[in-house]
Amino acid sequence: MKAAVKLIMTFWLAIGCGVYVTAADPGVSDKEILLGSSLALEGAASYLGIQTNHGMNACINAANEKGDINGRKLKVIAYNDGYEPIPCMQNTQKLISEDKVFALTCYVGTPTSAKAQTVWTMAKVPAVGFFTGAEGLRTPLNHYNFHIRASYYQEADAIVDFFVNKLKFKRIAIFYQYDAFGEAVKKGTEIALSKYSMTPVGYGDYERNTLKIEEGLAKIKAANPEAVVMVGTYSPLAKFVKAAKQAGLTDTVFHTVSFVGPEAFAGELGKDSDRCVVTQVMMPYGESNAPLIAEYKSALKKYYPSDSPNFVSMEGFVNAKVLVEGLKRAGRDLTREGFIKAIESMKNVDLGGLTVSYDSSNHAGLKKVYITRIKNGKYVEVNDISDLK
Repeated sequence: MKAAVKLIMTFWLAIGCGVYVTAADPGVSDKEILLGSSLALEGAASYLGIQTNHGMNACINAANEKGDINGRKLKVIAYNDGYEPIPCMQNTQKLISEDKVFALTCYVGTPTSAKAQTVWTMAKVPAVGFFTGAEGLRTPLNHYNFHIRASYYQEADAIVDFFVNKLKFKRIAIFYQYDAFGEAVKKGTEIALSKYSMTPVGYGDYERNTLKIEEGLAKIKAANPEAVVMVGTYSPLAKFVKAAKQAGLTDTVFHTVSFVGPEAFAGELGKDSDRCVVTQVMMPYGESNAPLIAEYKSALKKYYPSDSPNFVSMEGFVNAKVLVEGLKRAGRDLTREGFIKAIESMKNVDLGGLTVSYDSSNHAGLKKVYITRIKNGKYVEVNDISDLK
């Protein structure tokens, strides 16, 4: 904590001494707009960072090729933070004070984004598109934060409603990553359950960036739940599901929120994917004929031909799509405050089958949550619930 405070103080002094700002609009030249990102490009959560980065770059490369961003092209500087808070904060300080980016985009994770938020807020730098739905980044409203996805509270509401009203479950437990991310979804689930005068029947947790699920699993098994709301990344949660089934929880339904990295999760589950559901914040792309999905798939194939479409890179693409639209609306005389006002002017904007809406009191573009399950290795919306009861 002391190290974090020291880093922020050093950064703030740098701004005050004139190291940071040398012009009214950092990161904007006659021909270029400089953007920054910090995400997990290495380590246990690298799939999430890499795929978010690929989706973002696919959208930005396509926009640069069209050349319709008021005569400028976009350039992104992305640094690895390994899904750890302090490196993310350090990266953010570097992006703002040394690289002098205009705006930030596509940050991945709750503990990382929550730690870095202080830095970009103090520097008055807008941040657009987070691969996290944590309430702490949304409430109270931060003038500089723009979210695209639905929140974790909205995901929790959707899955608890599904479990209680559709499946008639009464025993729901929570297995979560022991950090700000896990706490965010845990709290959202507790609030959602309280609406039905219910509380979790048990809790288990594990340490971030590890596979140490055994102690948490023992606590969950002892609770004998009908369903488990899981919070974490793909590898530890897949290990948890497999071990839980081996331990006798064969009739339990396992749920996780969208952050998991759905395709990576399905891949690691293999044959153990039955009775697993995932709440998604992006429309299922498999059979959709929405223009946005076609645009995403085309750009991904062009710029990352070895990648298959997935929910994570799709979210990176949509995040960048909103950012690009905001830059277009901000006009040639680009300022950070003008950019913020431009996004706030995006009321009911159709991105091609997906409508986002913002204003000065609402910085969250989407609200919809999709409940999906794995079928033949792919995610489909849940329609038939007979085998989940």
